[in-house]
Amino acid sequence: MKFSNSSKWIQVGLVAMASAFIAPLAFAQDAGTRVAVVNSEKVFNESNLAKAMQTRLQNEFTKRQDELRKSAEKIKAAAEKLDRDGAVMSEAERSRRQRELADQDRELQRKQREFTEDLNQRTFEERAKIAEKANLVLKQIAEQRKLDIIVQEAAYVNPKADVTDDVIKALNSQK
Repeated sequence: MKFSNSSKWIQVGLVAMASAFIAPLAFAQDAGTRVAVVNSEKVFNESNLAKAMQTRLQNEFTKRQDELRKSAEKIKAAAEKLDRDGAVMSEAERSRRQRELADQDRELQRKQREFTEDLNQRTFEERAKIAEKANLVLKQIAEQRKLDIIVQEAAYVNPKADVTDDVIKALNSQK
């Protein structure tokens, strides 16, 4: 079988590409790279810091959430009343009430957007605090166990490599 110059270069290129992918793996194995994995969502959901964060946010936002729910119920009741009584109202009165309802609904939607934005912002701030503490704990675990890499959210994790529970325990033991 005779190869042209272009097919030789393709073969050389394929060998070079394969070497580029395989070499780091071989090096990592030869170097004895130690890897661990942490499930950050589990840390954000199950640690005492996360539970305290949920309580704080709930206490901070429950009143506004209740007010929004009450406003929505009032608008719904007014819309139902308008549907029932609209037939006996004058056209001008019906139009005026429809405009009022539309204005109230727009205002409610604006307040709901603000509520959601505020809640998301506060959640982000609180999670950042937890992440900062968790990263310090991860660094300590890496140093204690002589780990080279700690990866978040791996597709597959051997339970031996999962340090999530250790991170949660360490966070829970902090004041």
